[in-house]
Amino acid sequence: MNTRIKYSTIMAVLVIGTAFISSCDRKEVVVKDLQIKGLPTSSARDVETMYTDSGKVTMLVRTPLIQQFSEDEIPHTLFPEGLTVLFYDKQDKPQGSITSKYARYTDKDEVWELRDSVVAVSDKGEILETELLFWSQPRDKIWSDRFVRFTHDDQVVMGTGFDSDSRFSNWTIKNVTGTIYIRDEQKVAPADRDHLDPAGPDVSGNSHP
Repeated sequence: MNTRIKYSTIMAVLVIGTAFISSCDRKEVVVKDLQIKGLPTSSARDVETMYTDSGKVTMLVRTPLIQQFSEDEIPHTLFPEGLTVLFYDKQDKPQGSITSKYARYTDKDEVWELRDSVVAVSDKGEILETELLFWSQPRDKIWSDRFVRFTHDDQVVMGTGFDSDSRFSNWTIKNVTGTIYIRDEQKVAPADRDHLDPAGPDVSGNSHP
């Protein structure tokens, strides 16, 4: 009788111990997996990336910090401290620019999401300011559902919702809330020129909606 009791007790301890060890193993795997998913696969500071076509510079991207998440379910790249994009269009000087304090690029959709103090300047000197802007290079389209301030020709148009091609040659503000008319010499302020290049290249010009 005592032998049976001892045998039963030993078996119970072994079963409980095995379950405990298995439980610990599963928890450890889950924790490790979460740690991997929560960290970027690669990151770098003070990065400058140049894109070329037939030996000519088309675009230059500068950022204080870049983080790539290539192992995520939706692979993407983060620019948590902002970025500056200069468009050269095979010219010697920048022809346009986009700056923001935060950006995200999704590999699958090839769409840029720019947030916080977004400023886009075209080759004609037109200026778009907003807090959220989406940009699709393959579709040659930029859009926003937030408040925008668009400076062009001799006026500043404000409203909510914006759609355009990347050159601002065909743009629309869905809900216009106000228009301010300005003099020619106020079209592009010095602070706005700095968005194109530290040397301040001349990109002023006119456009028509």
